[in-house]
Amino acid sequence: MLKKIFLPVLLVFVLVISGCVKTKSEVEEGTKPGNDGKGDQSKVTIELLGMSTNESDLNIVRDQLVKNGFDVKLNMQPDYGSFKSQQDAGNYDIAMTGWTTVTGNPDYAVRSLFKTGGDYSVISDPELDKLIDQAGTETPEEYEATYKAFEEHLVFNKAYIVPLYSSYKTQAVNKDVLNLDSVRLSKSRSLPWEYIEFNYTSKNATDPLVLSQSASTLTSLDPIKGNDGSINIINTNMNVRLVNLTDDDQITSEGSLSLNHSIAEGNSEYYFLLRDDINFAKVEGKNAVDSGERVGSDDVIFTLNRAKDKDSVPDHRTYTLHEHIKNAEVVTDLASLETIKQSGSDATVKEMLEEGLDTKISALVDDKTDANNKEGKYQVIKVTTTEPFPQVLNYLAHQSAGIVSKKQVESINTFDVASFDVNKDIPYGDQNTVTEGSQYNNTLYASGPYILTSKNDYEAAFKKNPGYMKGTENEPKISNVTMRFIKDPDSTLAALRNNEIHMFYAVPETKYDIIENDSKLSLQSMESNAVSYLSFNPENREVSESEDLRKAILYTINQDDFISFYKGNKLKAFSTVSTLVKTGNELNADLAKAKEYLAKYKETK
Repeated sequence: MLKKIFLPVLLVFVLVISGCVKTKSEVEEGTKPGNDGKGDQSKVTIELLGMSTNESDLNIVRDQLVKNGFDVKLNMQPDYGSFKSQQDAGNYDIAMTGWTTVTGNPDYAVRSLFKTGGDYSVISDPELDKLIDQAGTETPEEYEATYKAFEEHLVFNKAYIVPLYSSYKTQAVNKDVLNLDSVRLSKSRSLPWEYIEFNYTSKNATDPLVLSQSASTLTSLDPIKGNDGSINIINTNMNVRLVNLTDDDQITSEGSLSLNHSIAEGNSEYYFLLRDDINFAKVEGKNAVDSGERVGSDDVIFTLNRAKDKDSVPDHRTYTLHEHIKNAEVVTDLASLETIKQSGSDATVKEMLEEGLDTKISALVDDKTDANNKEGKYQVIKVTTTEPFPQVLNYLAHQSAGIVSKKQVESINTFDVASFDVNKDIPYGDQNTVTEGSQYNNTLYASGPYILTSKNDYEAAFKKNPGYMKGTENEPKISNVTMRFIKDPDSTLAALRNNEIHMFYAVPETKYDIIENDSKLSLQSMESNAVSYLSFNPENREVSESEDLRKAILYTINQDDFISFYKGNKLKAFSTVSTLVKTGNELNADLAKAKEYLAKYKETK
């Protein structure tokens, strides 16, 4: 059955309409299909919620439903805040929703969304729970069949969602300004800023790299307290992680806090060899300075323990991503690493951790200040999972696993979490502390290549971390980054063409032709892990209870219309896992089935 939980969106939640938010009583009064006092009372009325940025998609869905005998009330809101207010008030039957699997693994594509109690789940179904947990313990060769069964139950059997399409990931680059070869496009990972450089490298130290995003209100700069488009790319570039994703979603230690990592036999123990050349940056006088504090094992253990603990901070939004972490500890017994085998290999964990090192491991140290990689003195972190769970590495590559300073966070978060008072307690990462004005008091410590120094309603300023991998290929090339807040895609495109910004991240399909016809711009594109779908209201609506009504809507939707509208720049999807696991499942519009299920629904009324 569907259950109620509010759905703050990861990447793109879509739908809406202007107007006042109704009260709960007013919502309940109008929940019955056809009970809006308008239109043909013999038809079923469906209220479609979305945002104006997805107006074209909403119109396609509306037209398809109308052609199949529904009345449609379009509830289109101007921004996400208004959309969320309508959603919380229950003013919809179906809402256009989007999800991007930024970790590159299928478990992330389903656990938060469809598991009972998931961060964004509106569903409570034991069969789905069982299949999600089963697939999480399986290898890619094994989990294909499990995810196929999961999808069939989610869509065909219960019609909990209506898939629309998957998208391409794109970005437009001013190649007259930026070195195009230095700008990466990754399927899942957010854009890493540290590799980007200007064509004229002399500008790297003086000119800011100017980027843009639509959201000016940042959920939180504490990486575990937000998982949405306002902070994902920001927190990714402010906090280093134990591992990263390659551009094609493979796990790598490159550019991470680990020189190497290893999975022990049994897939429940994971080892990470830490590098010793990253210090936390802090802000003084709106400039980034080296705090003098090294990023080490105590920070990693503190970070992972709070990441998995729902009660470690008020409004923790990512704990389900890390619930498989049982323990994180520092290893000091070097001999133990010589007896443990790497999973699927005859090599030992020690041999895997030493691969490619200039200096082999001669000693393991507990105190991060004692580490000296050039002398062979290293720190090793061991992460143990609650059960065999290889996909834990993908979650450790997520921005919510960004390493924070134990010392700094504990000095800020002195409040009692259970009695946290939003009116007086100021948690670590509160955006008000970095916003220019009377409340400005920047207490951030950044373990990543950049730190946010200040922001206002129009832009945010970032400075290079002076203590980040100095002298390596991962040291940031550009010293200053400016993030402009531009809500409208047309305005963003105009700013790019006028040299006011240097990149346009997530270019709408309707703008491709303009980019491709501008000689100074380059459009980078690849298939993404972003999927758009319709989500049903979890309560107080007929769609909440009637499987037949949901299936009537399911078989009405024709994905080919979206692909045609976007000139082939969308792809068919079956669920949020479609871009990661090829199950062979496909949804085809079937008006005969749609009418059959609609008739069954009407018979029960």
